[in-house]
Amino acid sequence: MADPAASEPKGLARLLHDRKWRAVAVQVAVFAVVGAVLAGAGLNMARNLERAGIASGFGFLDQVAGFEISQTLIEYSRASTYARAFWVGLLNTLAVSAVCIVGSTVLGFLLGLLRLSPNWLAARLAGVYVEVVRNVPLLLQILFWYIAVLNPLPPPRQALDFGGVAFLCSRGLVLPWPHWERGGPAVAVALAAGLALAWGFAAWARRRRVRTGRSLPVWRLGAVLAVLPAALAWLLAGARLRWSIPALTGFNFQGGGTVEPEFIALALALTLYTAGFIAENVRAGIQAVPKGQIEAAASLGLRPWRVMRLVVVPQAMRVIIPPLTSQHMTLVKNSSLAVVIGYPDLMSVFAGTTLNQTGQAVEIIAVTMLVYLAVSIVISLLMNWYNGAMALKGR
Repeated sequence: MADPAASEPKGLARLLHDRKWRAVAVQVAVFAVVGAVLAGAGLNMARNLERAGIASGFGFLDQVAGFEISQTLIEYSRASTYARAFWVGLLNTLAVSAVCIVGSTVLGFLLGLLRLSPNWLAARLAGVYVEVVRNVPLLLQILFWYIAVLNPLPPPRQALDFGGVAFLCSRGLVLPWPHWERGGPAVAVALAAGLALAWGFAAWARRRRVRTGRSLPVWRLGAVLAVLPAALAWLLAGARLRWSIPALTGFNFQGGGTVEPEFIALALALTLYTAGFIAENVRAGIQAVPKGQIEAAASLGLRPWRVMRLVVVPQAMRVIIPPLTSQHMTLVKNSSLAVVIGYPDLMSVFAGTTLNQTGQAVEIIAVTMLVYLAVSIVISLLMNWYNGAMALKGR
């Protein structure tokens, strides 16, 4: 009778028949191939840069930029460095992204609720809005707001007047602008502390309601907690706030602050476009809540808006948040389309003008990609944390 052990493969043949070893060998081979390709690309890039006479590295960031930027949130001039221009573009990108994330989320939730409204007209209008906005390319919407809506606005002398304090014209929206004469930083820190305190109180009140079934006036108490530290800091620091009111002088406005037409067009397009997608996420999340939950809450005598706020939305959030995270990250990346209307965002200032003047394509594109990657990762981490906080937990 033959010995079974004698028929088993030995040596290299045994390793080849081992499934675990084969899996490791395949992964090592794939990594080796990818590494060889990247190394070859790197060597080729280095040779091309040397042939073109372009020095690699980030030394160019300390050179004088020599170009103007129309809209800045920090001090910048033609004599500033490329590094300063990078920060200006990054802050402009973050500013428009933050405004659009908040605006699109609020508008998307409202539209999602209207799509499920028992009012036939409201539901149909919301449905038409969602279908139209989602199916028109974002680039066309940006150009529509910039070319068809904002460009035809009258010059400053014929500006649209809003109560003598705000004006809308071809140069943008001119608004009253605050100037802190004393105590501004202290009030800002106290306000941030108050908002954190109000958020902590809301989280504690939510856990208490889940544990005991008793609710507190979270909105009223939270508002007091948010404002009270700032009010105390204002009094203790003797803060003084002066408002600069715009006034027409010659052919332009003096004083106040101006929101550029490029920012307005980009913010409107991104907000309205993304809100259409968020509305569908909200509608799907609400429809995922079993009808029995709504009927049970109604049988307890709760009004429809309290049923929606206390029963439906908390359960729907576990369905809404994951696609909402994706929409927020997509919005930040879509903001790079600002280059078509000249809004000075990161793509326009750094990956556009700076790249053209310095020729440091590899470094600039790599940094730009890393910035968008980092912003998306931060948004993902925050939304995943929020998703975990809103997840339904068994007792």
